[in-house]
Amino acid sequence: MSDAGTIDKAQARRAFSRAAPRYDEVAVLQREIGQRMLDRLEVVRLQPRWVLDLGAGTGHAIDGLMRRYPKARVLALDFALPMLQRARRRGRLLRRPACLCADLERLPLADACIDLIYSNAALQWSNDPDTTFAELRRVLRPGGLLMFTTFGPDTLKELRQAWSRVDGYSHVSPFADMHDLGDSLLRTGFADPVMDVDRITLTYAAVDGLMRDLKVLGAHNVTSGRPRGLTGRARLRAMRAAYEEHRRADGLLPASYEVVYGHAWVPESAPEQGVFHVSPASIGRGGKAAGGERP
Repeated sequence: MSDAGTIDKAQARRAFSRAAPRYDEVAVLQREIGQRMLDRLEVVRLQPRWVLDLGAGTGHAIDGLMRRYPKARVLALDFALPMLQRARRRGRLLRRPACLCADLERLPLADACIDLIYSNAALQWSNDPDTTFAELRRVLRPGGLLMFTTFGPDTLKELRQAWSRVDGYSHVSPFADMHDLGDSLLRTGFADPVMDVDRITLTYAAVDGLMRDLKVLGAHNVTSGRPRGLTGRARLRAMRAAYEEHRRADGLLPASYEVVYGHAWVPESAPEQGVFHVSPASIGRGGKAAGGERP
């Protein structure tokens, strides 16, 4: 990934923190693909003790995970604390999720402590899939499962094309190819990776509606190569005009999403020895959101 396409993690954390109060109003796509992934778990033979909801956001999947695995503990992890403050209200009063504020590329968790990682629309905020998958592999127990969704390179292709007609800046976050992610899973020690893709199109009367939704979601451009300062009116007009070339016969503008689904297993073998960080059982006692950094 070029420096221009690198995710500015500090800016991303601020964006999602600001988005937390209104995130659920517009996260229609995220809820839909999250439910599809929960449905896929129906055919998986696994009885986890600990489930990690990686990139939990406001915790929309937590209730479904708790219903699917009534004997498991759920650990919600996100790098934006205001998101976790909403996630920790999920579940029943006596069965709240544990919460951990941390970056998915540096997990302050012990080796081999998680049985299932469920991650919906979060891995695109990683700058290095190998680093991230290696961390997920480290914290999963032998026989553990990673199941995730993320977005592929055709996501928001219309917006990317429209901005490319205006200037040379990065205006849309980069997205990894499905095949590259599968290769990364194998490199980092996962077994039997399965990847597939779904294409979903949202529609808008005007491109401003798409831009507004991305801002409310906290999913607007946070790459290092983004233009600094305010975008001038002339450039916005030029982008709108370029996007108009995509208007469909029904009068609506499309916003394409390439949804990538993946799952892979940790081989049934002895866990690698590593540095102990913290057991999930010690996190969030009393329903409190806990923060931590890996030493």
